[in-house]
Amino acid sequence: MYDELTAVDIRKMQEELDHRIQVLRPQLIEEVQTARAFGDLSENYEYKCAKQAKNRNDSRIRYLERMIRTARVIEVAGAADAVGLFDRVTIYNEMAKKEMEVRVVTTLRQDALKGLVSKESPVGKALLGKRVGDRVPVEVSPAVKYFVEIRRIEKGEDDENMEISAY
Repeated sequence: MYDELTAVDIRKMQEELDHRIQVLRPQLIEEVQTARAFGDLSENYEYKCAKQAKNRNDSRIRYLERMIRTARVIEVAGAADAVGLFDRVTIYNEMAKKEMEVRVVTTLRQDALKGLVSKESPVGKALLGKRVGDRVPVEVSPAVKYFVEIRRIEKGEDDENMEISAY
């Protein structure tokens, strides 16, 4: 399966990848070599920490390379009166009996605590393409389903200041 990402997502990942390869990797390799020089590796905490940081960086590099290689670039165009990617949507959750605002984003930028829901999430899938006044079922699992009502749609655009997820 391919991740559907925007051109901005790809560019931000490439920038992070370049930084990790050109700046962080040499620094981390030097830290490992410096810590190794402290002596006995079996009790060398600095060495273990430096090695761990280097391995985390290498893992993130592999992740970014795979994401860029397998991504399918999508356009951020949608109907003027329907929910689309990067739109802010005010919904009324009938089960929780409260109104909330969410923004539909790509998987790479999701952060539920900030109200950024992925277009692949149950809420994101349910909202895309719907209009103000629609009562939409959100299916979390075959056993769990609730309804939300779309109260307002504020059209958005791909914001380059929005960070990509760390993992």
